[in-house]
Amino acid sequence: MYIFANFVRLMKIVLIGAGNLATNLGLALHEANHDIVQVFSRTMTSAKLLAAAIESVPTDDLDAITDEADLYILSVKDSILTKIIDRICKNKSQKVFVHTAGSMPLDCFKGKAEHYGVFYPMQTFSKQRRVAFENIPIFLEASDDFTLQKLTDVAESISKNVRNLSTDKRRYLHLAAVWACNYANHCYDMAAEVLKKANLPFSVMLELTDETARKVHDLSPREAQTGPAIRYDTNVIEAQMELMKDMPEAKKLYEELAKSIHETSKNKV
Repeated sequence: MYIFANFVRLMKIVLIGAGNLATNLGLALHEANHDIVQVFSRTMTSAKLLAAAIESVPTDDLDAITDEADLYILSVKDSILTKIIDRICKNKSQKVFVHTAGSMPLDCFKGKAEHYGVFYPMQTFSKQRRVAFENIPIFLEASDDFTLQKLTDVAESISKNVRNLSTDKRRYLHLAAVWACNYANHCYDMAAEVLKKANLPFSVMLELTDETARKVHDLSPREAQTGPAIRYDTNVIEAQMELMKDMPEAKKLYEELAKSIHETSKNKV
């Protein structure tokens, strides 16, 4: 567990959401001794599960959310966020409200709260897998200096990597994260499907995927790229595409990625 170096005022916090990010964030905040006074989820089962793990009180009723907290963290789908802000912020004018979305603007709170911000931990989260929050970069944005200081205190209590970032730049950061994580993971999934054809487990790929990730600590991604697509070795590419003739979507994706790799490799940086 990360032990923060400087004393920070411990906060009373309400978590709005009990999904992958909220679960990991809630556990990290609880371990840093913040008081998670309430957990809201649209399903009581999810609210109870997280609340039990962090000694909190569950609810599935937006109108039952307490006004006794200092900080309200909204960690829900983007499409839901804008629908519930009014109800969450109502009659809590001196409180601090944040969302955790990479793609939503700071100003979604404008006119609904006095103190608001963004608390974006850039990482891939799953409920069933804990991550070391101390190493996760947390990107902050705030409506005012008072709010920014509050968010900085909380962020620094769980992470050694806290940065300020505007909405405009965070949009590009989130897009880059989707490419580097979600789309890369989809390629792993396609690899797993191909391996099934030979009755091989995905575990045979782990040394390869681990080294691929390690290389970009020392080389740029473009410098680290290898394989037949750089040379556009048509014999290999066409033979491999033939192996995916019963996987039309994967075959199409493979072909487009091969072309992209070949074109971008001409301009190594």
